[in-house]
Amino acid sequence: MKIWAMFRLLAAFLLLSTFSAPANANLEGDALYALRRAVKDPNGVLESWDPTLVDPCTWFHVTCDTDNRVTRLDLGNAKLSGSLVPELGKLERLQYLELYINNLAGPIPEELGGLKSLLSLDLYHNNLTGSIPPSLSKLSNLKFLRLNTNNLTGRIPRELTKLGNLKIFDVSNNDLCGTFPTSGSFSKLSDESFKNNPRLEGPELMGFVRYDVGGSCK
Repeated sequence: MKIWAMFRLLAAFLLLSTFSAPANANLEGDALYALRRAVKDPNGVLESWDPTLVDPCTWFHVTCDTDNRVTRLDLGNAKLSGSLVPELGKLERLQYLELYINNLAGPIPEELGGLKSLLSLDLYHNNLTGSIPPSLSKLSNLKFLRLNTNNLTGRIPRELTKLGNLKIFDVSNNDLCGTFPTSGSFSKLSDESFKNNPRLEGPELMGFVRYDVGGSCK
């Protein structure tokens, strides 16, 4: 009887494993396909993104781990236009989101703060607008955050100073305003990270200048 019970338990485990992997693959495939629907792709770099396939790991420019979970999205310099989609925040094991040098417009979705495994977020050289989402401060593993050469406005969220693993931060060539933080992970950044933001007033002087002074900063 014990052997039969162990056999049934093993069979149930294998059945669960069989169904959970495709479920994750479908969820992540849906998230990626939402991006494909939101962009124009004149060079056909997303032609292999077939929503009828169970596994998005077979799509070009998508890398997966041994569990068939998406870990990289490499679409830099792909001449894509359109917008980012909040569904990208569902890629829980994504480590690299590379969408630099395209013509993407609109805001950065706050849902990207759900990418808990993310190491690199490269959205530079696009036409992104709006403010930098404070939710990006949840990306505790993030090492590289490059948002330079867009049309971003508003203040630099002070919550980002909590990113203890941050090595490179670049928001140069935008339209940010207010002061930039100098504490936490920002204490080792140079002024080059913030250059060419005409409305940016310089570093925050702790104890003397509050970052939120000036009601016109938007």
